[in-house]
Amino acid sequence: MVEDTIKLLTGAGMKPVHVKADVPVYVGNRMQHALKREAIALVANGVCSAETVDAVVRYGFGRRLALVGLLEQADLGGTVLTIAIHEILMPDIDVTPVPHPYLAAMVERGDLGAKSGRGFHSWALGKAERCRAKINPGLVDQLPPREGTIGMSAADSDAEGSDE
Repeated sequence: MVEDTIKLLTGAGMKPVHVKADVPVYVGNRMQHALKREAIALVANGVCSAETVDAVVRYGFGRRLALVGLLEQADLGGTVLTIAIHEILMPDIDVTPVPHPYLAAMVERGDLGAKSGRGFHSWALGKAERCRAKINPGLVDQLPPREGTIGMSAADSDAEGSDE
């Protein structure tokens, strides 16, 4: 059944994944919120500002993630390097087992993000809409061309029209 569903979705131009165990929340959201937990801890501990966290993701490793997965990157850099970094870093990574108290305090005082005008950032009137307006077109620009669409190479379209 899983294999059939994967084939069906792949045939529809999607990129399905096979999750082999039932865990709370989607795999992608789990990874995203693990990263978000550390980002909040860095801000809460005065290591850097929210603007710095976002800049590091946007202009640093976030660009790489669109091209190579986390574990591909570990393989390319070498698992020996990854373990060496983990030996230094892991004891210092935030492991707060509940929503971070810094985040809870923000919510308590009404700093609810864009909808209240204040969260990790200040949200002047219209700023959230301008930000949201860039997200979907930016994501679409990152999609690889699908077969039979503009963006195919000349060799691809020649091969497609051939009877060989």
